[in-house]
This record gives sequence, structure tokens and C-alpha cells, in this order.
Amino acid sequence: MGVVYYSNYLVWFEMARTEYFRSRGMVYKQLEDKEKIYLPVAESQCRYKASLGYDDVVEVTARLTDMGNSRLTFGYEVRKDGKVTTTGMTKHAFIDAKGKPVSMPEKVKKALGGTT
Repeated sequence: MGVVYYSNYLVWFEMARTEYFRSRGMVYKQLEDKEKIYLPVAESQCRYKASLGYDDVVEVTARLTDMGNSRLTFGYEVRKDGKVTTTGMTKHAFIDAKGKPVSMPEKVKKALGGTT
């Protein structure tokens, strides 16, 4: 078909989310490796407004849309030539290495603009 496979958009969202953290002075991998805190996706949504081809150049942006004591929600836009082709959302829960819910670490809250 020559169009981008639908699940690739979720990979792009993850990459944009990782860069969002990095732009705020955090390396997501260090949260896992050093703090043993994880942010699995609890829910995701993707709306395709226009198809993209395999060789299209796109821009993917992530923004934090909601932050709770133990959860985050991100919104995403995929653009081609300045036009929004796809929007999406992911919700994440903070968990420990045993999969138990935990509160967001204060340093993460502070980096993301929350109060401490």
C-alpha cells in the first residue's frame, strides 16, 4: 500500500515523549535504571486524519496534558508540511519494579513543572 503501518505511530509517540523528558533535563532510561520507576502505557489513542507514505518527512510533537500524583497524560501531533495528519494520546502510571503503583518522584514532578 505504501502507507505507514498504523502501529508505527505509537513508536513515534514514544520517541517524542522521550525527547520531551530530555528537553526538561531528564533521561527516562535513568528513571528506570537508577530509580527503578517505570511509566508503562495504561491507555493509548490515535486518530488518523490523513495517510502518510513511507518516505514522508514528518514532525512529531509531544506535550504533557495532565499530571496527577502517580500518572501522566501526553498528547501528540504528527505533521507533514505543517499540516496535522495524526493526533494521539497516551496515559501512563508510575510503578515500581514489582508493578505496584507509586507516587511520582519529586524531582520528576519538579522537572515537569509540578509543585513540590
